[in-house]
Amino acid sequence: TNRIIPAEFLRQGRMMKAVLVEATGGVEVLQYKDHEAPPQFSPQNKALVKNEYAGLNFIDTYHRSGLYPRELSPFILGQEGGGVIEGLPNDVDSDHLGFKVGDRVVYGAFGSYAEYTSVPLDKLVPVPDDMDMKTAIACMTQGLTAHYLSSSVGAGIAKEGDWVLVYGVGSGTGQWTSQMCKLQGYKVIGTTSKGKVSDINNAKSAFGCDELIILENATGKSYADYTSVDIASKVMDITDGKGCKLIIDGIGKDTYEISLQCLAKRGLFVSFGNASGAVPAFPVLRLLPQSAYMTRPKLNDYVATREELLERAKDVFTWVK
Repeated sequence: TNRIIPAEFLRQGRMMKAVLVEATGGVEVLQYKDHEAPPQFSPQNKALVKNEYAGLNFIDTYHRSGLYPRELSPFILGQEGGGVIEGLPNDVDSDHLGFKVGDRVVYGAFGSYAEYTSVPLDKLVPVPDDMDMKTAIACMTQGLTAHYLSSSVGAGIAKEGDWVLVYGVGSGTGQWTSQMCKLQGYKVIGTTSKGKVSDINNAKSAFGCDELIILENATGKSYADYTSVDIASKVMDITDGKGCKLIIDGIGKDTYEISLQCLAKRGLFVSFGNASGAVPAFPVLRLLPQSAYMTRPKLNDYVATREELLERAKDVFTWVK
């Protein structure tokens, strides 16, 4: 039935394949091995999802390395996945938020690098009938992050027609964010490395930018060499010396100084990632010259309610379709 857990999951000790981290470190700590599957769903308000795909995100490296500590040891890596509901809590008085066994869902919850994941019901998002699972999963962590970065975190500070600076528009969250900023009516300056540009003549439109600053590739790194171009000078030239009202920076240590130099009066510096390392502490007086603001947001606080999660997901699914 729609309310009963599959019989094989009622037995303790059923095994599944998963990617485990027993001690934090480099990629060598990842272990693909047998692990006990989620037990018989004694916790209420959780669904058993048989994963078809797990999303790969840069934040997974933070958990693996220990930059963002996880409480459990060992723990299953991953925080984004999707598949089919195979089990629901056996509480006959609940409607389970309308979910049924067999529903296709995507989610943002820990433990997605596994065959099965126990997911809180309020973290599940139904997959539209006309969307494939791979696309739906791609819309979650990166798509939802770009959604709040472009539409919420700078609301009231950046307005239509203002310049914004988005790092890393050639891939990942940066590319999502630049395009969503355009939907907000902002003028976008993007940065990317040469290696991400296949067609120089169409690169700006491909990445959703009005202006594109192309950087050299950083040797042996997953990001561009931010010392190869004077980004601050280029930004000031583009904006006629005014700077950017909103700066969306997922790079971190290598770019925060540049970001501070590129701020407009009463502009907002959004530091949301650490691709090059964590931003070090700096005096708040650094914000004084431009009467600027700074924030360090995270996705969970912008999908804090189920209503907010579904609203953002609906927007992203609609734009992608």
